[in-house]
Amino acid sequence: MTNFLNKFLNRRVFFIVIFIVIFVSATGGAFYFGYQKGTENPKTVVIKGVGSIEEGRPESVDFGIFWDVWQVVKDKYVEADKLENQKLVYGAIDGLLGALDDPNSIFFPPDDAKKFSEDISGEFFGIGAEIGIRQNQLIIIAPLKESPTEKAGLRSKDKILKIDDKSTEGISVDEAVKLIRGEKGTKVILTIIRDEWDKPKEITIIRDVIKIPTIDWEMKDNGIAYIQLYNFYEQAPFLFYKAAVDVALKNPKGMVLDLRNNPGGYLDVSVHLAGWFLKPGEIVVSEEFRLGEKEIFKAAGNGFFQNLPVVILVNEGSASASEILAGALRDNRGVKLVGKKTFGKGTVQELQQLKSDSMIKITVAHWRLPNGQLIEKNGLDPDYEVDLTDEDIESERDPQLEKAMEILKSQIIF
Repeated sequence: MTNFLNKFLNRRVFFIVIFIVIFVSATGGAFYFGYQKGTENPKTVVIKGVGSIEEGRPESVDFGIFWDVWQVVKDKYVEADKLENQKLVYGAIDGLLGALDDPNSIFFPPDDAKKFSEDISGEFFGIGAEIGIRQNQLIIIAPLKESPTEKAGLRSKDKILKIDDKSTEGISVDEAVKLIRGEKGTKVILTIIRDEWDKPKEITIIRDVIKIPTIDWEMKDNGIAYIQLYNFYEQAPFLFYKAAVDVALKNPKGMVLDLRNNPGGYLDVSVHLAGWFLKPGEIVVSEEFRLGEKEIFKAAGNGFFQNLPVVILVNEGSASASEILAGALRDNRGVKLVGKKTFGKGTVQELQQLKSDSMIKITVAHWRLPNGQLIEKNGLDPDYEVDLTDEDIESERDPQLEKAMEILKSQIIF
């Protein structure tokens, strides 16, 4: 599946289309000027004054080499007569973002922008997995509950070496998404390697309609409520409210909040849900921007569960909004984390609509938890590291949940 789920953040929400024109207005005219002059004399064009207006220090940028290559392609490429100029421009933009070495900053041509919009609508065809890149390797961040990926036995941190016959070496997340997506009922073969395996395995997955689950809950022994939150999308606040009311009627003595394999969602949802567990005014997370600006997000909810003993389950598939909520409760209340180290997705992206229905998603800020920790590439270390092995899953045993229950029981007076 796509990294739908990875990642689409802004100052108030993870996925919100913000039309920012400062950079575009600064460079758009210069690009047009460069094209006109470049076609006349591609070897000597120098575009001056390209840069951020606010910085007050314009740079000189030599676009001559770009036009040199453009002309060589037009003159020498064996199939130059089949080239489309607009696709060449899209490719150049894609390369520009690739130079950032940031897998979360992506250009979407019109067709890809449409697919992206379908992804975040909550239903699409695919395999049901959040994917991402770590150390230049395509990996599964989290399989969705009851998705083709989960049914095939794939897990967080599984490395994807090939998609059908194509190697994933050097691939972008966007390219991987295009290869993995497909019509319902069709198959895709992923070559997977897991740390515990001696050699890679080919896993065949049948694509299906993917519906994104949100929340499950039940009461465990000794009055302990168990809430599993699968994402932080639009419906999460309302569905959590319904679950919280039902849980409250059971008079719980403690709660296990399960954020395993939760790849995130909207920032506002994370802050909203933190308000159920924190005192009003306590810091949930802060955003730090390029020029040093900072925006602080504080709990403003009812604090209904602020005195209830809570333990949080996390793993390698807990990312972004999950890490914010878990980190906020840990830093403010000393809530214990059980499981495995989280993914470490702690940057903020903004979506900007461009011409011809294309889009750009670009990283604009980093997150810091209340204790000052950067989430990006660091993740959260659990207070109690507990493995969940293939043997545990096959025998339907959950030692991570068992440990969380043990910790809660030690905190509760029966």
